[in-house]
Amino acid sequence: MRKPSSERMIRAAVIVVAVLICLLASGGASSTAEKGQVFDVITVSAAITPPIAEYIVQGIDDAAKSGAAGVIIRLDTPGGLDLAMRDIAKGILNAPLPVIVYVSPPGARAASAGVIITVSAHIAAMAPGTNIGAAHPVSLGIGGGMDKTMSQKVENDAVAYVKGIAKKRGRSEEWVEKAVRKSESITAEEALRLHVIDFVAADLNTLLEQADGRAVSLATGKSVLRTKGAVLNEKRMGTRQRILSALSDPNIAYILLLVGLAGLYFEFSTPGAILPGVIGGISLIMAFFAMQTLPVNYAGVALILFSIILFIAEIKVVSHGILTVGGIVSLVIGSLMLFQTPEPSLRVSWGVLIPAVTVTSLFFIAVIAIALKAQLRPRQGGQEGMLGEEGLAITDIHKEGRVLIHGEHWNAISDVPVTQGAKIRVIRVEHLKVRVEPIEK
Repeated sequence: MRKPSSERMIRAAVIVVAVLICLLASGGASSTAEKGQVFDVITVSAAITPPIAEYIVQGIDDAAKSGAAGVIIRLDTPGGLDLAMRDIAKGILNAPLPVIVYVSPPGARAASAGVIITVSAHIAAMAPGTNIGAAHPVSLGIGGGMDKTMSQKVENDAVAYVKGIAKKRGRSEEWVEKAVRKSESITAEEALRLHVIDFVAADLNTLLEQADGRAVSLATGKSVLRTKGAVLNEKRMGTRQRILSALSDPNIAYILLLVGLAGLYFEFSTPGAILPGVIGGISLIMAFFAMQTLPVNYAGVALILFSIILFIAEIKVVSHGILTVGGIVSLVIGSLMLFQTPEPSLRVSWGVLIPAVTVTSLFFIAVIAIALKAQLRPRQGGQEGMLGEEGLAITDIHKEGRVLIHGEHWNAISDVPVTQGAKIRVIRVEHLKVRVEPIEK
């Protein structure tokens, strides 16, 4: 009788353990279901530059390595550099996980390069009150503008590029061509109606609910989005990327250039000061780094350098202010030409340019004025420095005597008799004697 009883107890224990395991498994599964999949969120609210492209592409790679279910790019951009945009589009098109581009918040835009980035996404969405378009290519290369033939080549290349992406994503090829050729821009609602985007969503949670269950084509095959209840993981820029992104701002690059030139001017004018040279060298290096990512015009850089040369020449050459005026004109024109592009986000803003030119011009004018004043000041030493100096007769002077000038005893000569204790003035220096005259009371 004991043996069957033992077997029943063992069976009961096994059943209890199995039930507990099932409960734990179902609890874990329900917990995972409640928690949802993880989506990394990248926020871009700036012009598209190489540091921004690195931030997005690296964010996609990191999300794939960490096992995230996808990446969401919150986009608000006025446009940017063609090469940086192509790096981003290439990274999205070849991403091993879904990439959602969401133009937000209300009032944001996906202009110029932002159009192609949005169209290349697996899921493209916009918030109400946003717009997309104006993707006509502009001259963003170093050196200046393009002739008509080159402009047509660049335009046709951009059209073929964006139409190929739109076709791959099943979006309106007709509209993206208009956006490039005619710089057409549309609202979020129009973009949805024209099949440029997939959703109009008031916020990110609404977008995740709308995208849930949507099938997308990845480089590795088909994938179904499970976005409902997804966990959002904000991925911020690293310190290095933030610094590089800040340096890529044309306003900061312009200020660094002026600071660098002023620092080197101080170092060359007063050798051995060290600190101005160090600050100027560092500023110039950072300015040149920024300029390699911006549409710099060599003529603008040359004019700014020429203005500094004219300011320095004013000290050496008496031009009655002509060189100074030429330096200011050269500085203004060079600053206007420095970043030659119709893209406002890649030009120096007027709010920075006008104060910077004014302060720089006033600075060099003040330095020039101080230098000229020092050159025109009467000499304080030597024979020339004694002329006009006043002193006291310490003996009677009949033809010759002695006087005290600035605490020094001098042998003096006078054509007019001078009594002891009288005030005198030096009118000439003859060898080691001073010719003086009495100062009338």
